[in-house]
Amino acid sequence: MTKSAKSLLEPSIGTYANSISKYFFATRPAFLLATIAACLLGLASARLGGVILNDVYAIVTVALALLVHAAVNVLNDYFDALSGTDALNTTRVYPFTGGSRFIQNGLFTPQQTAQFGYGLLFLAMLGGLWLVAEAGAGLLLIGGVGVFLGWAYSAPPLSLNSRGLGELCVWMGFLGLVIGADFVQRGSFSWQPVFVGFSYALLVTNLLFINQFPDCNADDLAGKRHWVVRLSPATAVRIYPILVLFAFAWSVVMVYLQKLPAITLLAALPLLLALRATLLLQQHYAEPEKLRPAIQLTLLAMLSHAFLLTLLLFWNTK
Repeated sequence: MTKSAKSLLEPSIGTYANSISKYFFATRPAFLLATIAACLLGLASARLGGVILNDVYAIVTVALALLVHAAVNVLNDYFDALSGTDALNTTRVYPFTGGSRFIQNGLFTPQQTAQFGYGLLFLAMLGGLWLVAEAGAGLLLIGGVGVFLGWAYSAPPLSLNSRGLGELCVWMGFLGLVIGADFVQRGSFSWQPVFVGFSYALLVTNLLFINQFPDCNADDLAGKRHWVVRLSPATAVRIYPILVLFAFAWSVVMVYLQKLPAITLLAALPLLLALRATLLLQQHYAEPEKLRPAIQLTLLAMLSHAFLLTLLLFWNTK
């Protein structure tokens, strides 16, 4: 994609008719589907355990999780602007990598972005305290860890992604969403959401991982030393299929151990899309403009696995 064609896709000052739509799209709403999928898996996990779902708690859980994810996305834009990586990034694959471009293209100042991000986080924490009072103090631990990881992922002085801990943060964060949604319904901790959500969290981690290939050079210049930078893209490509195969193996083992119904093996079928993405990544890891199909396949495999697994779990409990 040429530079001019890329700029047409990206937001500009005249893109949005009103401030509400501008603030909405600054949260990178397409990626929020990952949080909805995680919450649905948590609800399906609780239902599999025989819990009768509380609809109000379910809606509040999803809404608060979305607020936290939106806040993390916005704050990630802010901290990446401070580090300079998004400004340096000329090989981004928008809208998947390189941030929302709201700061770089003049829609928000860094200060406005920080205020918006922390405002979203404050609202989520207020609502979370109500949900803790309803569901139990254990949710405070789950939510507190999730909020901390989301903030520390980008924010100095921790900047966990720059220290090679970004993948762990994402895996823990999205598995935590499944555990949290289950906890709100169940009222106690259980291993069931771990059995259900482990493979999905790996696939979300793989989305982060492949998104780092187009951004690698800019991240390296800005001191953002994630594993694609540390290993070099030529070596890092070997990790992607390992995560896919691990997710598949987890699904098989959980069925074999009778932790999940046998029918849930069908949810592993979308992982074939990730295998196709593996081939594309191996061919084009050094050609960012050609990685768009691989990133799209990774996203599709991740969401398809989650939504299909959710449907199969709910169907099995009828």
